[in-house]
Amino acid sequence: MTPKKPLVVGIGELLWDVFPDQKKAGGAPINFVYHATQMGAEGCAISAVGNDVSGTEIIMELEKNHINNYIEKVAYPTSSVLVELNNGSPTYTIVEGVAWDYLPLTQQAIELVEKADAICFGTLAQRSPVAHQTISTLLSHAKEETLRFFDINIRQHYYHKELIEASLEKANIFKLNDEELELLRPMFQLEGTDEEVCQWFIRKYNLRYLILTGGSKFSTIYSPEEVSTIPTPRVTVVDTVGAGDSFSGAFVYSILTGKSLREAHQKAVEVAAFVCTRQGAWPAYNF
Repeated sequence: MTPKKPLVVGIGELLWDVFPDQKKAGGAPINFVYHATQMGAEGCAISAVGNDVSGTEIIMELEKNHINNYIEKVAYPTSSVLVELNNGSPTYTIVEGVAWDYLPLTQQAIELVEKADAICFGTLAQRSPVAHQTISTLLSHAKEETLRFFDINIRQHYYHKELIEASLEKANIFKLNDEELELLRPMFQLEGTDEEVCQWFIRKYNLRYLILTGGSKFSTIYSPEEVSTIPTPRVTVVDTVGAGDSFSGAFVYSILTGKSLREAHQKAVEVAAFVCTRQGAWPAYNF
């Protein structure tokens, strides 16, 4: 009998990453779904696009890449984000008032979340009251055992302490990078080593895992019982767009299919390194 594929869901921003020479589909929670699907999960994206050509094109892109989706069409434009690369590292210019800022709550989305084995969400898609309320309500319908993966993914000024606290209350996995950790120290009035701060978040919010990434240097995954640190492999970087999301998707899929923390961490590191050698957030896998 073939084992049932885990169901992973990404809720939030769906957008076009616009590079100087081309555009590619993206958005952190949707990237997560793409990579978990490439690993072998059943994935589904929940987001919104405009009733415009860009929206039609991005839904076609999802379907071409075998990403199931519950994408609502709303009376706001499909999101595009300008991406500038400096030695492969991206900076983003994100505009407001786009379709996913008005993500509606639907019964179809609720029923999907009720079945999900893992759900990914972040801060960016919760910048508007409408989308924040939709995401909060959807998360309230998740099963107790569902992996609720909060990738803080701070962009521009679209975050505040109350939003981060509310998201942590709903999460059981928390992912952030070393720069974001430094931002949270004064916000939460925390001192001590990185490990002490990370363990504080685990205890405070009863997390199963906390993932701390350090770009080209390292990544560390904490749980209440163990710690795994792996140096970042050296590869020829084309761009790092979507690399963190690929790490997340690979880690969650590995945990859902019974791998140990260390095994799941190793797979996540390998997948993220591969994605850095390709352009865009959704490269075709060749392994």
